[in-house]
Amino acid sequence: MIVGILSGCGTENNKNKIGMVISTLDNPFFVSMKDGAEKEAKKMGYDLIVLNSQNDPGKERSNVEDLVESGVSAIIINPTDSDAVSNSIKVVNKNKVPILTVDRQANGGKVVSFIASDNVKGGQEAAKFILNKLKNKKIIKVVELQGTPGASASRDRGKGFHSVVDGNPKVNVVSSQTANFDRQQGLSVMENIIQAKPDFDAVFAQNDEMALGAVKALKTANKHAIVIGFDGTLDGKQAVKSDDMTATIAQQPVVEGETAVDSAIKVIKGKNIKAFVPVNIELFQK
Repeated sequence: MIVGILSGCGTENNKNKIGMVISTLDNPFFVSMKDGAEKEAKKMGYDLIVLNSQNDPGKERSNVEDLVESGVSAIIINPTDSDAVSNSIKVVNKNKVPILTVDRQANGGKVVSFIASDNVKGGQEAAKFILNKLKNKKIIKVVELQGTPGASASRDRGKGFHSVVDGNPKVNVVSSQTANFDRQQGLSVMENIIQAKPDFDAVFAQNDEMALGAVKALKTANKHAIVIGFDGTLDGKQAVKSDDMTATIAQQPVVEGETAVDSAIKVIKGKNIKAFVPVNIELFQK
């Protein structure tokens, strides 16, 4: 049985039915993405079935199988893991249903299009911001909090960041650890880093949730450091406004959701779309 969230006009025509599988709805970023997708689907007169994978690849595959069985005309998926999602995509391919990925890409299976921010560019912008902010220091010591291993967003944000800092004689990345895009893990990992390697000037967290966890740990330890996050969530932007965070690379999750639905509708109507549809990012600072 499908337990999901329906939006749009009721219809018996499956051509007007789109499935959306989201990695988790515990993260405000993906809630905003869902809201954008639902709003766009309703505006365009399509039913949207949204299913939550709860960060579990097994649940993700079950969700995809349920959507295929329900007769949707296209599926949008935000993968829990770029490698693990391949099995789910192959199920969809076998049933000849077009599938699009959003925010995180897939490393296997046939996907019509990938809708996302330019995560590599975002990582580069974060690194450049830190270098510019601390340009008067002889050596800039940086901590990096990585996202979920295997997620393309984590890999690409790290790739962009390291393309700027690696080999730069002014930069020393003193610690680079995963906190799985999670606020509580960001707090815990940051606490451990403060204990083990307290001498650093800046923190780059690959999402705002980890950045907010890091901010809490820094406050508790009465330590000051530049903190830049990624996503531009409401909580992240508020933290920047209140001077808890220094900046965030702001994605537009609502626009990602809208764009994913628009792209799926184009596919359903037989129109050609690009293999990668970029959504603009911006540096958000006070």
